[in-house]
Amino acid sequence: MSLPRGLKSVLTKAPTDVVILSALRTPITRSYKGGLKDAYPEELLSTVLKATLDANPNLDPKLIEDVAVGVVLNELGGSKAARMALNHTPGFDTSSTSLYTANRACASSLQAITLVASQIKTEMISVGIGAGMESMTRNYGTRAIPVDVWPELKESEVKEARDCVMSMGITSENVAERYNVSREDQDALAVESHARAARAVKEGWFDREIVPVHTRFQEVDKQGNKVGEEQKVTVTKDDGIREGVSLEKLAKLKPAFKPDGRSTAGNSSQVSDGAAATLLMRRSTATELGLTGQIMGKFVASAVAGCKPDEMGIGPAIAIPKLLNQLGLKNEDVDRWEINEAFASQALYCVRELGLEKELAAGKVNPDGGAIALGHPLGATGARMVSTLMHGLQRTGGEVGVVSMCIGTGMGMAGVFVRE
Repeated sequence: MSLPRGLKSVLTKAPTDVVILSALRTPITRSYKGGLKDAYPEELLSTVLKATLDANPNLDPKLIEDVAVGVVLNELGGSKAARMALNHTPGFDTSSTSLYTANRACASSLQAITLVASQIKTEMISVGIGAGMESMTRNYGTRAIPVDVWPELKESEVKEARDCVMSMGITSENVAERYNVSREDQDALAVESHARAARAVKEGWFDREIVPVHTRFQEVDKQGNKVGEEQKVTVTKDDGIREGVSLEKLAKLKPAFKPDGRSTAGNSSQVSDGAAATLLMRRSTATELGLTGQIMGKFVASAVAGCKPDEMGIGPAIAIPKLLNQLGLKNEDVDRWEINEAFASQALYCVRELGLEKELAAGKVNPDGGAIALGHPLGATGARMVSTLMHGLQRTGGEVGVVSMCIGTGMGMAGVFVRE
């Protein structure tokens, strides 16, 4: 039986392919309370960059030409801190490897991966890293709302301009109300997200994608006062997963964003800290270097689409069809979907609008849980999802995977990847 043209094209190997040699991440932990709350985002970046070199011992680090880092909240766009982290990391040649940062809000590190892949495809470089970092503990003080912005924008006659600084929680409520996503259904998705993530931890399914972080931890009381001495710790696990959470427990939570709302702390993504990195290379370069045995898969393409800022959560439902149509793919060609659970409201809307309800029930959508359980460290989320996708495809044997997320200010982004 011959494959459909689009699927055949995506699966066909070529010397010009952008292949993935490793896709790693730190644990994702709860901001303010979790194991990485006292770590710096650039510290997490350095950890995952060093782990990338360690995972590819037969690659001369001097051949890594450029590094793109997705980051949302860092001071100065994170560019100086990220560059310092790269230079600080043992093994990198600071005279030959360059670095820049990218900010497309929640899709920043998927954008970073896309940018490096584009550099490889256009022969600007042959080897690069697409990464992401975020410490929401340290940098979420303004709740991701700009403080010093042109006053005319805040008072603009254009609603879509004003709505760019709307609370993300209110956009979630808008999606729930406009598209009839009930509180009960949102809570049910949250329960399933935690259950799947807890199973993945128990089975060790995240072990190959997570790298340990050696850092410090200072216990504090509810008033923020130090309790005891600062401790040296090694963080190895995601710590936002709530094993055994039930519908009954979630039903007791009050709405988080409006008195009569449907979004709660329990059915929304967690505020989180973490970092991730993906090593990319032209296939012909991997062949020349004798690294074909290290190839996990390949980056195929990505797409971005706009939507109304006040319902930004619907972005994946627009970006995914755009990308699949460009590639000549259909839903049934995809073996695994990673759709970011910024809020249960928008994740459920997107699943329904995309016609993926059966796939969600069958465990093809977020099979190891999503951001409700794992967390959403803004700048690192895309690369974290790619790591989970690629390792998951290796484990289960699927070939084609999709990563997608909504983006604050009204966008969606999606990427297609193929397992080797």
